[in-house]
Amino acid sequence: MGILPFTPNRFPMLLQLLSEPAAEQAGVRLLLLRDDLTHPELPGNKWRKLKYNLQEARQLGHHTLLTFGGAFSNHLAAVAAAGRLTGLRTVGVVRGEELAHRPLNLTLARAAADGMELRFLDRATYRRKHEPEVLAEVLRVTGPAYVVPEGGSNALALPGCAELVTELRVLTAFDALCVACGTGGTLAGLVTGLQGPEQALGFAALKGADFLRSDIDQLTQAATGRTFRNWALHTAYHGGGYAKLSPELRAFITGFQVRHGVLLDPIYTGKMLVGVLDLLAQGHFRRGSTVVAVHTGGLQAWAGFGGAPTPLALG
Repeated sequence: MGILPFTPNRFPMLLQLLSEPAAEQAGVRLLLLRDDLTHPELPGNKWRKLKYNLQEARQLGHHTLLTFGGAFSNHLAAVAAAGRLTGLRTVGVVRGEELAHRPLNLTLARAAADGMELRFLDRATYRRKHEPEVLAEVLRVTGPAYVVPEGGSNALALPGCAELVTELRVLTAFDALCVACGTGGTLAGLVTGLQGPEQALGFAALKGADFLRSDIDQLTQAATGRTFRNWALHTAYHGGGYAKLSPELRAFITGFQVRHGVLLDPIYTGKMLVGVLDLLAQGHFRRGSTVVAVHTGGLQAWAGFGGAPTPLALG
């Protein structure tokens, strides 16, 4: 098995100051943490979630990783890349049996090119993937494997995400750390790495995400034996639901790229920045404080929305 390539030694952590009217009027220093750049081959925060899971897989003697995701899953892409880099076989169980009869989209094609075996599951069965009998049937077909949950969120994901906080603190003191939430694993990991008055804010990418609060508590309990109160979850910035790209959100992302030269993804980080700027306009953050928003990658998702904004379109 190859050496695990999970030290971001090619790109240093990059912080970008965002000159936004809402931040300036609020008297807040707003920084964008480019975690999408800290690993050369794995997208955004996903390598952090995988780091200790892959070490565990190796220690248990597994040669196959099995995981789950939707058609445009950042997580599937990351696991496939990690498998190629480490010499592990990877199997991706994709939500939607009907996709097996269609050409692969760019995300799944890249995963396949990285060596991932794609298996498609009907949506009703996919919803039951955590049930022992369903998982046992999947493993009967694929063979023994180390199972990584959808989104990569489990107790072993948290220490890898907590390391982001340690790395950030070397560069700057901060008061609030903001991140988009899908399964809640990244936020849970950040929470465990905070110290003193530092706070974490999560911005849910899916509608009806109140359940994430208990999921995050369960993750931190499993990883550290305790729950935390140094965080908050905002659920009003989902933009219509998971993988929904409204004209307003597209316009925001396009404008952000014009202003800052940074492309946001349409599922997670774009919604999070909408939320952060809205909270700034409401006076949510203390004047004189430093707020850091984390760009967690996921740009390959633009393939499902007709492609990313182009320089020509940006004018």
